[in-house]
Amino acid sequence: MARFEIQSYETAGLAQGVATGDMLFRLGMMYATGRTVEPNLVDAHKWFNIAAMKGYADAVRYRQEIAREMSAADIAEAQRAAREWLNLH
Repeated sequence: MARFEIQSYETAGLAQGVATGDMLFRLGMMYATGRTVEPNLVDAHKWFNIAAMKGYADAVRYRQEIAREMSAADIAEAQRAAREWLNLH
């Protein structure tokens, strides 16, 4: 159920261009902590990266913190995913 809700959240409000830095940061926190979804640092990094681009300053710090736990390949994957999402939205 939670997975469906997150997928709906990611594609509904965010896809309509109403994504705020706060919303994107909260998605990053959900994936970083595993709150209501499976923990996934690649997804967390992606959402923190996008939130940072939207001006959410705390996202920069959190992105840096989780990057310390990720491989270079995982970081590159997260950055590609962020670029993809930004290109689509």
